[in-house]
Amino acid sequence: MEGRAVRGFVDHLVAQLLAVQINLYACRARLEARTDAEALHDLRIAVRKLRSLLRPLRGLVDFIALEQTARTLGQLSGPLRDAEVLLVQLQACAAQRPQQARQQQLDVGYGQLLASPELQALFAALDASVAVCRHAQACGALRGAVKHTAKGLAKNRKRLQRALNEPGTDRHRLRLLIKRLRYSAQAYPRCKLLSKPQMRALSAAQSALGDWHDHLQWLAGAQQQSDLQPLVSAWQAALVQAEQQSEQKLRTLQRLLHGSRS
Repeated sequence: MEGRAVRGFVDHLVAQLLAVQINLYACRARLEARTDAEALHDLRIAVRKLRSLLRPLRGLVDFIALEQTARTLGQLSGPLRDAEVLLVQLQACAAQRPQQARQQQLDVGYGQLLASPELQALFAALDASVAVCRHAQACGALRGAVKHTAKGLAKNRKRLQRALNEPGTDRHRLRLLIKRLRYSAQAYPRCKLLSKPQMRALSAAQSALGDWHDHLQWLAGAQQQSDLQPLVSAWQAALVQAEQQSEQKLRTLQRLLHGSRS
């Protein structure tokens, strides 16, 4: 029984690794060709999903190099994505010249990311990931992997539940915990950690907190960037609304997670 469970688990893991790899290749091609405005965003989501796939396997499989390169690429591409989101916000209201300058900076950033050793290292580590996974299976390192993974995901859920129940928990921390739980649950659907309504509540809370985070970032940037000053009043008002919206979504999430399977 356990042998079949392990084989099924490993087959799912390999399929997920290959799917992420194919997606990342496609995102890289889209970013190189500048085909659409969501290429970098989708690349970052793929990297986040990869990290969520690997995190529960710590202590079982030697994915250290792959985890490190994925984390580093996420950190490297974060400011570039922030600049993208800001540019979209400015397109409807900012002067043309600052928009052009910011777009030029973005194009330079895209080129640097595509040529970065971090991105090349990620693809190299992905190329070796299936062999690493199969080797761990052959060595018996993945015995008990199903329970190990389910236990790790359950811990993520409990961390979020505790944070939601603690008054005054930092929204940045909640945003991180929500993203971690959501992507982990998506990576391992067989664990049946969350119901569909709970997953929808996670997604809604993540979106609301993302909107809040964006406005917070823009207001911080306006302190150093004079062309953003005319937008400060509107952003301050929108920040208050985003805070209220995120609180509402967090209360809904807290209610749905409370008292259910853990």
